[in-house]
Amino acid sequence: MYQFNVRVYGLLFNEDKHILISDEEEYGFQFSKFPGGGLEYGEGLIDALKREFVEECQTEIEVLEHFYTTDFFIKSVFNESQVISVYYLVKPISNIELDFREKAFDFQSKGDTLQAFRWKCVHELIKDDLTFPTDQKVLELLKEKWPKKV
Repeated sequence: MYQFNVRVYGLLFNEDKHILISDEEEYGFQFSKFPGGGLEYGEGLIDALKREFVEECQTEIEVLEHFYTTDFFIKSVFNESQVISVYYLVKPISNIELDFREKAFDFQSKGDTLQAFRWKCVHELIKDDLTFPTDQKVLELLKEKWPKKV
């Protein structure tokens, strides 16, 4: 039996046109990605994305439009599943009240699971700033869609 892991992510820009990046550490493995996470059984994609933003960013979002769905094979780094990721452009419904960091992995706490957020200009990001191949593909598409604007 094949296992599928459906993930949903939000591409959120601030008023300076910088995109929100989530730096995380789980059990010693550090990674940078766009905010979001896994679909739970019984959820739709939009509901899952809204839940993830409330859980991770303590903010409610409006989903604006679909941006990208994985169109190549990617195996999870965490288990034996095939990852399918769906990305949406989103905007916050209210102000985001997080302690934004300037550099990657600048965690302000200790534990098995850590998370910190930072804003980055899309055109200053390089492929290796994001850990996972799907996020790297989305970065490439963002740069193509909005050359030098975002």
